[in-house]
Amino acid sequence: MDISLNPQAVTYATRLIQDGTTSNEVGDWSAHNPKPVEENAFLADHEIEEYGNWHLGLDMSKAVHMKGRYKFPCGDFKTIRRDGLVAAKQRAAQQGYADIEQAADKLLLLLTQ
Repeated sequence: MDISLNPQAVTYATRLIQDGTTSNEVGDWSAHNPKPVEENAFLADHEIEEYGNWHLGLDMSKAVHMKGRYKFPCGDFKTIRRDGLVAAKQRAAQQGYADIEQAADKLLLLLTQ
């Protein structure tokens, strides 16, 4: 897999954090991470690029119009979530994606300011 940082998602997340469109609660990301049915509902009303805004990673081996191209979700299509950023940071660190790990860490710092 050729996964790289999604700079568009970082910009989008930064803007949402600055606007206060966040959830800073500490929780279980698996309870908030959108399920496939929620992803499909979002895509029924939004473009794939908007879907990508919620994911810090891009799998460049997948086609642009595929959900599988987008990795490391950090929000629930309404807010940037602290638990989503923590999960993205941890998974990126475990899988060796330093750029995604660092981006998630910077967003977490911004969220706590």
